[in-house]
Amino acid sequence: MLGLVAASPPNLQSRQGQASTIAVDLSKTYQTMDGFGTSETFQRANQMHALSETLQRQALDLLFNRTSGAGFSILRNGIGSSPDSSSDHMVSIQPKSPDGPSAAPKYVWDSNDNSQVWVSTEAVKYGVKTFYANAWSAPGYMKTNNNDANGGTLCGVSGSSCSSGDWKQAYANYLVQYIGYYKTVGVDITHVGFLNEPDLTTSYASMRSNGQQAADFIKVLRPTLDKAGMQSVKIACCDAEGWSSQNGMMGSLNSLGEALGLVTAHSYTSQATSPLNTKLPVWQTENADLQGAWTSTWYSNNGAGEGLLWANKIFDAITKANVTAYLYWIGVQGGATNSKLIRIADDKKSLIASKRLWAFANWSRFVRPGAVRVGTSGGPSGAKVSAFKNTDGMVSVQVINGGSGAVSVSVKVGGFVVRTAKAWVTDNTREVGELTSSLGDGGVVDLSVPARSMVSLVLEG
Repeated sequence: MLGLVAASPPNLQSRQGQASTIAVDLSKTYQTMDGFGTSETFQRANQMHALSETLQRQALDLLFNRTSGAGFSILRNGIGSSPDSSSDHMVSIQPKSPDGPSAAPKYVWDSNDNSQVWVSTEAVKYGVKTFYANAWSAPGYMKTNNNDANGGTLCGVSGSSCSSGDWKQAYANYLVQYIGYYKTVGVDITHVGFLNEPDLTTSYASMRSNGQQAADFIKVLRPTLDKAGMQSVKIACCDAEGWSSQNGMMGSLNSLGEALGLVTAHSYTSQATSPLNTKLPVWQTENADLQGAWTSTWYSNNGAGEGLLWANKIFDAITKANVTAYLYWIGVQGGATNSKLIRIADDKKSLIASKRLWAFANWSRFVRPGAVRVGTSGGPSGAKVSAFKNTDGMVSVQVINGGSGAVSVSVKVGGFVVRTAKAWVTDNTREVGELTSSLGDGGVVDLSVPARSMVSLVLEG
C-alpha cells in the first residue's frame, strides 16, 4: 500500500544552498539487472494456497504487484527429489527408481507441484517472466547414499561411482522433463539449477558437489537441454551456502565457457560484498534472517530482520559484488521467525508484511529487468547512492540515509533532460510512500531524504 504524501519540509528552500549534489553519469555503465525475487519452496506455496481467496490475492499482490506490493520479477521454484510429500518434502516427478539409469523413465506429474504451479501461473499474470527452477538434490536412487537427504553425491561425477551405474544423463533428462511439464501449464522456466548448498549436508534434501563434479554434470545437461529445444534455458550453478564458498568452486566452472549461463550463491556463511571470479551474470539467490523473533520493523537498533538492514544488504550486493539479481529465501509463510517477508497470522485470517518486503519494493519496483547500473558521484556523507537506467528510458536513483537526521540532496543527470520527477520513501512510518520533490532549472531535482530511510527517485526524460 502507498503511504501518505509527505508534506514539503518548511525550510527546504532555505537549505537548498546547503544541499548535497548527486551527479548521475549515464555514460558510465556497470551490470545489467535481471531483477529481484523470492521463493515458495518446501510447500510454502501450499500454505499460501490454503488461505481464503481474499488472502490469496492479497499475498500475490504483496509479492508481484508493482504499485501495491514488492513488484518481484523473479520466482525461484524447488524441483522435488523426495519420494513423498510428507512433512514439507518436495515430491519428485519420479518417486521410484526406473530400475537403472538406462531404463525407461517412470515420471509422474500431478500438475500441482506442491502448489508451485499455482503461484507460478499467477505470477505470469503479473508479468513475471523469469523463473528459476532449482533442485536441492537428485532423487536418492541417483546418489551415492541412496537418499535424497543427508548429502551424498550424484553417481557418475568425478570420484563418485555407484554399483547402479552412471546417473548423470538420467538426472539431466529428469530436469528437462520438469521444465517441459511447466511449459504445458504456460510457465517458461528460464533458468535451471541442479544443486543447492552443495557445501552443506542437511537432514532434508541435499547433495554434495565440488566445482569439478558440478562441471562434469553441466557437460551433460547443456547438450540435453539443447537437444530438447531448450537452448534458451540457462544453467545456473551452484547456490553455495556462502559467497566465498561459491568463489572456491569457480576454478573448475570457468572452464565451461558458454555451457554455464549463470553463477548463483547464497549469503549465509559469507555476504555478497565482493565480485566472484567470473565474467558471467551473478545472482544472490538466497538469504534471510533465520534467527530471532519475528519483526516487522524498519529501524530500531539495526537488528535482525529490520528493513533498513536489508535495504543496505541489497545495496552492497549490487554495488560491491555486482550481482544482477537478489532473492530472499521465502516470500509468504506462517511462523514467528524472520525467514519470510510476509507472515501468515497464526489464525490464518490476516497477513503481516514486514518492512523487509518494502525494502525490496523500493528496489524491485523501480529497478526493472534490463536496467543498467550507471555511475554516480557525490551525495550526503554516509549515505549510499546508486542509479540505474531502465529499458523504458526512466532513470532511477536510490539514496539510503542511515543517519539520525534528514539530508537535503540535489540530483542532476548529465545529458538527460528531466520532464517529470517522482520520489518514493520507505521508513518507520511509510511503505513506498510518495515524497515531495521539486524540479528546478536545468533538470535538477531537489528533495529532502528523511532520517533512516530509503528513497527512490524516478526521473522521466
